[in-house]
Amino acid sequence: MPQKIRLEDRECPLSATLGLVGEWWTLLLLHDVFDGYSRFDQFQQNLGISSSLLTSRLKRLVGTGLLERRQYQANPARYEYLITDLGRSLRPVVVALAAWGNARLSPDQRSMILVDAQTGAEADPVLVDRATGRRVDGPDFVFTAGPAASKPFQDRYAGRPKPRQA
Repeated sequence: MPQKIRLEDRECPLSATLGLVGEWWTLLLLHDVFDGYSRFDQFQQNLGISSSLLTSRLKRLVGTGLLERRQYQANPARYEYLITDLGRSLRPVVVALAAWGNARLSPDQRSMILVDAQTGAEADPVLVDRATGRRVDGPDFVFTAGPAASKPFQDRYAGRPKPRQA
């Protein structure tokens, strides 16, 4: 079962999620963690971010359960930041954003490319429905009102199919 997280007081899941991870520093920090960085000085050196801004971003990521702060040295106290399952679940979002950006560049302009770790073959990530394997980025899939939808959301999605259990 997915870990539940309170996504602020916003009805739209997109708006609520962007409230949590929409700051570009957040996604860049998560990208660094996915690339194996875990320590404050590594993040600071790689991102060129001020200590105070980095401290506040890391506190927010720990506070929302995306990262875990763990002491690795006692004197002086030093901490590392490890990805949680909830944070790891954002990796497809980071992959999709990077792929979207790369798709708008000519091949010689891309500075980072997603490849198969075994073969080095370039990947072309797409978002698919887990149940059917069909791509969800076309007109065959639409948003509709969910069980917790307010009247404005119900009105917005009136005439769309009602969700049913698979």
